[in-house]
Amino acid sequence: MSTPNVQIRRFEHGADDATWNAFVAGASNATFLHDRRFMDYHRNRFEDHSMLFEADGKLVALLPANLSGKTLNSHGGLTYGGLLVAPNTKASTVLDVIEALEHDMRTRGIEQLIYKPSPHIFHAQPAEADIYALVTSGAQLVRSDLGSAIPVPRRLPMSGGRKDGIRKARRAGISVSESKDLASFWDILTEVLDTRHGATATHSLDEIILLQSSFPDQIRLFAGFNGEQMLGGALIFDCGTAVHTQYMANSLAGRDLGALDLVIETLLSDVYADRDWFSFGISTTDRGRTVNHGLARQKEMFGARSIAFQQYEWDIR
Repeated sequence: MSTPNVQIRRFEHGADDATWNAFVAGASNATFLHDRRFMDYHRNRFEDHSMLFEADGKLVALLPANLSGKTLNSHGGLTYGGLLVAPNTKASTVLDVIEALEHDMRTRGIEQLIYKPSPHIFHAQPAEADIYALVTSGAQLVRSDLGSAIPVPRRLPMSGGRKDGIRKARRAGISVSESKDLASFWDILTEVLDTRHGATATHSLDEIILLQSSFPDQIRLFAGFNGEQMLGGALIFDCGTAVHTQYMANSLAGRDLGALDLVIETLLSDVYADRDWFSFGISTTDRGRTVNHGLARQKEMFGARSIAFQQYEWDIR
């Protein structure tokens, strides 16, 4: 459905993949998580309802989305979704896009939108006119998760404990390098999540191997080694302006020798020193209501400070 200023069409798998991915690659606020090769690795779990928005014959925005009953979700399978816009898309166009989206939802009998915009650290250019448009149209902030990130060019000093860990690792001869041995890292990660947190990883090892085969430059493992033995590491999602530690884990020996401290320091001072942000993700559970203060402190000891991952609901009934 459309309004006089904006035309909407549903995404078609196969036919629109190249167009979608090319737009994502140049968008102001998209990351490789919005590429169809990433979105579609679990497409059987969701009823896709993604949209393309055109104005004056030009593609100006995308909405990664899935439909569940009468609720549109952007996006149920992603940490963040939201409207993805081109760098030259003006605020007035975004307002027209949201108006067209509301018209389309009403026409299709969709009653609610769940909306998780990408946090500003993942923006190549400022792109928050969508939040303004939604809030002024009645959307409500219903969830906020506490995340942590380091502004790399202006990073704060690490805590004394982290610095001690780095010195300990260097004295022990720990080396840091990129590794293709996802299986060994997954063994460490699985044990840490199970024994210390009673949790499991969001992705399976097979899923990460599949995703890395599609995104070898964006999904990279860096690990600390004592000789040939992997002691711990960080699986990085490279999102352009920001890099994100999707998973971090230390073995018992790695904790004793400061392996992960040295890995993070190497990433910040060398591998990703040219990036704007280094993200550690969220430290909250129970839909954002409960903070894992220990986890948040661990991130802050690296020099990270707080950002918000927010979720809005727009009820148009």
